Amino acid sequence: MTDRRRFLKLTGAAVAASAAAAPLLRALEGHADAERTERIDRIGIQLYTVRNEMKANVDRTLARLAQIGYKEVEFAGYFGRTPTQVAESLTANGLTAPGAHIGIADIRGPNWRRMLDAAHTMGHQYLIVAWLDLKDRASQDGYKAIADSMNGASAAAARAGVTIGYHNHDFEFTPLDGRTGLDVMLERTAGLPIAFEMDLYWMVKAGQDPLAWFAKWPGRFPLVHVKDSAGPPKHEMRDVGAGSIDWKKIFGKRKQAGINHYFVEHDEPGDAFASAAASFAYLKTLTF
Repeated sequence: MTDRRRFLKLTGAAVAASAAAAPLLRALEGHADAERTERIDRIGIQLYTVRNEMKANVDRTLARLAQIGYKEVEFAGYFGRTPTQVAESLTANGLTAPGAHIGIADIRGPNWRRMLDAAHTMGHQYLIVAWLDLKDRASQDGYKAIADSMNGASAAAARAGVTIGYHNHDFEFTPLDGRTGLDVMLERTAGLPIAFEMDLYWMVKAGQDPLAWFAKWPGRFPLVHVKDSAGPPKHEMRDVGAGSIDWKKIFGKRKQAGINHYFVEHDEPGDAFASAAASFAYLKTLTF
């Protein structure tokens, strides 16, 4: 056999072996992809969902949420308890509170230092402006003023180990001379330690695509509110997984968005604990 014939014979055998091995290689690659599938490891809840239960008994409510499986909670007021008392209850139930909702007046007024002290006691990493009155959101200048207030308070917050944030509803997407209020704030706070908490329900209700905002403003959304919508036209609020929002698709872009904290919320649940449990059960098994 000439060297050329030997070469061709060996090459043909190698090609045949490679073709035979291809299905196995594809299977192994698929298995590796499956192993890379991720889940949310620390599911949180915004306590507005269980506000009536918190008013009745803070300790019992936090214990119930921990029993469901929640690891993080987000406050909107301390329900008549001191930060020290609430922090003790969190510790007793194995919970942490990365964030809390505040008003814009809190960062503009004389109580800002007190808010930062409370955040230190509670272990908050974020203090998030959660609502704007109509006068503050009627124009681009109004949104610029909000952004400037957050920027001005951010230095003191940073010294206290806290990041100021902003939580959207749907009104931030009302066009104002061709721009949205959320764009104005994101632009005016660019490069500064200001976080944004994307409420995914309100984003979708406003006709916005969360993925487009992740792509436009990568890394700016370390926190999200997770609540579902039955879809247009009424967008009835639903427990997570019982609506039309594609959570797998959204959370598949979590790294681009910068998401670190996921807070379940339902504004008007029929049974707050049942709603919290249903949303948790769905998110616990969700892969993306």
